[in-house]
Amino acid sequence: MDEGQLDLYRAMKVSDGTSWLSDHHARLVDVLLESRVSDKNPTQIRKATSYAAMKIDPAGATNRMTQRHADRRVVLHHQTGGTSQLSVDNASADKATAAYLRVDRIARSLRTDDDKRTLDQLRADVALDLLLSGKGGVAEKTEVYLYLDLETYLGLNESPADLVGHGHVPAELARHIATGPDTTLRRVITDPLTGQVIEVGKFRYRPSIDVDEFVRVRDHVCRQPGCPRPALSCVTEPADSGRPEADSTLSYCIRHRRLKNRADWEYQVLSGGRLAITTPTGQKVESMPPPLHEPRPRPEQPDERRLGA
Repeated sequence: MDEGQLDLYRAMKVSDGTSWLSDHHARLVDVLLESRVSDKNPTQIRKATSYAAMKIDPAGATNRMTQRHADRRVVLHHQTGGTSQLSVDNASADKATAAYLRVDRIARSLRTDDDKRTLDQLRADVALDLLLSGKGGVAEKTEVYLYLDLETYLGLNESPADLVGHGHVPAELARHIATGPDTTLRRVITDPLTGQVIEVGKFRYRPSIDVDEFVRVRDHVCRQPGCPRPALSCVTEPADSGRPEADSTLSYCIRHRRLKNRADWEYQVLSGGRLAITTPTGQKVESMPPPLHEPRPRPEQPDERRLGA
């Protein structure tokens, strides 16, 4: 901050994400992040901090999750003007995400030209209708993406997993989700040097998959930098009108798909699913599909001149 590389708002994402750590562990996270956050937006910094904190203190992350989940509750707060706020606090991240996606899916299916309600209004109405007329306790099948490495799944390490639409979750919760009786697992193969997705298998581990689902798995969220909308709720769109290929097809939420088609914004899809954006003010931003693991260092190449000597 003294050097002008980080503003207060982005710095607070680091302090908020490490407030539950001991001073020793917080300093370790600070060392990990100090050279990685100056060019990131607040959402990226929050996610990087969450991952680093769980990586440094996995036991503490699990204990904190357990304590907060034990405090789960439904809260009713009466507001003025005949309105109230109803919320479920400290719910399990997987169930809360699945519930929101169900509400969102139903709300979107109800949108018509004759219905003047906004999408937010529809979601609120759907949620209340489900609570008042739905059958409590009946399981609903939905789909969320959880990125969990094999060693953590087997209990060999405690690396945080990524629950799309929520962020990083402790390894203990990830294993609980992955080992559920109705959970469907898919194999995701990554490039060990970059962490980028190169192949996604289906339930029976067939190596082929359609481009649309591959792109959603690869992108995690909307490819507009800083947008947290899960790729599950996005549309996939190729860069041209020809046959869609995974390299040129990206995930966009409805809002940023409209933005992409404006004449004063320039979107250029490059190789490997990279996206280069030029804003109306001339600012250039590049978006890369997030890697599923830390890229591994490339092996050192022998010095040809030394070998020649």
